Amino acid sequence: MLQALGLSPAEEAVYTALLARPTASAQDLARQAGLEKGDTAHILHDLTARGLVAVDAGAGSGASAPVGCGAGDGSTTRYRLTPPSVALAPLLVEQRNALHRAETAFSMLTEQYRSTAAHPAGSVVEVVVGVEQVAHRFHQLQRGAQRELLVFLVGAPIAVPREDTDTSESAALDRGVDFRVVATKDYLDGHEVAQDMRAAITAGLELRLVEALPLKMVVSDRERAMVPLDVAESGGEPSAIVVHRSGLLAALVQLFEKEWAQARPLYPTPTGVRVQARAEQQPTEGELEVLALLLAGISDRRAASQLGVSIRTVERRTRRLMDLAGADSRLQLGWHAARAGWL
Repeated sequence: MLQALGLSPAEEAVYTALLARPTASAQDLARQAGLEKGDTAHILHDLTARGLVAVDAGAGSGASAPVGCGAGDGSTTRYRLTPPSVALAPLLVEQRNALHRAETAFSMLTEQYRSTAAHPAGSVVEVVVGVEQVAHRFHQLQRGAQRELLVFLVGAPIAVPREDTDTSESAALDRGVDFRVVATKDYLDGHEVAQDMRAAITAGLELRLVEALPLKMVVSDRERAMVPLDVAESGGEPSAIVVHRSGLLAALVQLFEKEWAQARPLYPTPTGVRVQARAEQQPTEGELEVLALLLAGISDRRAASQLGVSIRTVERRTRRLMDLAGADSRLQLGWHAARAGWL
């Protein structure tokens, strides 16, 4: 926690050890922090010089002898914390100012790169080659997004395995990023992928499904996009283009919005049903999972694969949903589900 304010791990260990007691000696803190007494003494001396720690005025004659500076062993010197609200506030301001300077430098370097690229197209399109480089830039786009992520998912991942995207996706959702995904129906084939996507939907991701998409893509804050290239075009090595703000990027965003408008939403499984009725007249969680997939246009067989159940189970759950809704067709089932608040 305090390393973000410029303290080393050892300094943080000593500081937090002292936080738990009014005063303490170097020996006490060394024992609690798991450090050597000499190292602890030097750390305390540095923290004192920075105003984070003070020598306890009531510690006796040893208080006048700085520990680790050759004036005795410092065994009687005791230390106390300077109030954190006073001592840490300047460090926080310094870190904020440093971040502001870094953001300013980032903007200046980005604009300079665009304006001094060797070729006119160099400021618009950047080619990235190799598994590590493609994966690195992909994670940069997701982790750097502050407002919006737009994603096309199609086919099997090549450079960035699905499990490697979970952390950056979760971090984006935690930041409140508007995360919209259009995926082909076959992308969800496989129980684990479907489970991951349902968990992401529950966390706030919006997912819609289509039969086919023209390309894979991720767009970050409408400032830059990444589009994988055909492996055959790069000599068998995964590669991609990174598109910066330009007419080409605007066209990719427009393509996403067009596909999004035409795609079918995959609803999250509700945590509860809003209509008031007896429990036995309500769909179970498993039945609602089936309902969400069916309304997204997923076939019974594919739904069974994604949920990790048999096709007979999907058919049985569908039949019970229709019985609860009093529906003679799946079209009527969808109408009743929306009216009854099942979705």
